[in-house]
Amino acid sequence: MPVLIALLAMSTAQQLLVPTLAPLVGELGLNVSQLGLMLTISSVAVVLTSPFWGWLLDVIGLRSVLLAGAGLCVLGLAGFAAAVTFGQDETLTSDQAFTFVLAFRSVLLGAGLAVLPIAALAVAGVVREEERTKAFGLVGAAQGLAALVGPPVGGVLTAVSLMLPLYLAPALALLVLVFVIVAVKPVERPQENMPPQPLELLRAFAFGLLMWLSFGLSQVIITLLAKDQLEVSTSSLAASGMTAVAALGLVVTQGAVVPLLKWPAARLMRTGAPIALAGYAVLAVAPSFWLMATAYLVVAFGLGLAVTGFAAAASLGVGPRHQGLVAGLVHATYGLTFLAGPMLSSLLYDVEPVAPVIAAGVAAALACVLSLPQLTPRVPQSAA
Repeated sequence: MPVLIALLAMSTAQQLLVPTLAPLVGELGLNVSQLGLMLTISSVAVVLTSPFWGWLLDVIGLRSVLLAGAGLCVLGLAGFAAAVTFGQDETLTSDQAFTFVLAFRSVLLGAGLAVLPIAALAVAGVVREEERTKAFGLVGAAQGLAALVGPPVGGVLTAVSLMLPLYLAPALALLVLVFVIVAVKPVERPQENMPPQPLELLRAFAFGLLMWLSFGLSQVIITLLAKDQLEVSTSSLAASGMTAVAALGLVVTQGAVVPLLKWPAARLMRTGAPIALAGYAVLAVAPSFWLMATAYLVVAFGLGLAVTGFAAAASLGVGPRHQGLVAGLVHATYGLTFLAGPMLSSLLYDVEPVAPVIAAGVAAALACVLSLPQLTPRVPQSAA
């Protein structure tokens, strides 16, 4: 539970900055391409460091890695606030400010943020199998809840002062660091060293890659498809509502539905992938915004079941000694698809507006096939 609380709080601190990014482009004399580069490098930092953090967690333990990650988050957020402050008062030139923003906001913060979900996933991977999907669902729900709460709160703070979220975020991150120091105690690492199951791991990660890729393909393009169905005066609000519907669907599914169902990983995968596929099929032909929103909610529901099953299935492929590395690879899979998905989606949209949704459906269909074979648990059925 302490790791889950730390994940929620730190993710919320980072999400507070979302509404500030566009205004800061003008404040620092940057352009849209530089903003895109800042976000891309942040995602690359998450993908590249996630396996390393997972391996390190297995080697030196949970508490040490959590402290390192939280410390990087504090440094990244504080450095970002300082770079913006000095850029605004012209102590730094625009190029200098951008360099420091990349170093602190993209690289250090991106690397630090990767630690907390990996730690939470690793902890979830050593509980009893029947409790594991619930634990993995709560990890996903915590991240989704932060994405729902953080930007609106950040928007309210930005209306008061553009700098207020930038100063509040590192303060909140510092509180998380103190909380980790106080609440997370050193734990003895498991001694079991069961051999990994390469085929099961490969199938689980292929399934997860396909499901997350399907969502990445549709998420970028869904707002454009929604606008095609709406009047110009309402398109912006409604298109934003589409992404909020998906986020809320994921939070409710992972945070409430999965814990209530208590299904094993294989059943979540076999049920979630076809539900998401059905949602994509309706989304591709939906004649109205409301039907599109409903279809996308179905997609989010199916995805929430499927990716929770994927994380749990991956954890079943190794023993307790390697849960950190698997958690790092699970998180890297999520980040990788959201690097490739938007680019591929844009290319497909130029060919045919509905093509990204069709491609998302194909990815979900392939995931359905991969979910069919049985899983063989490799972690003892006793609690860690």
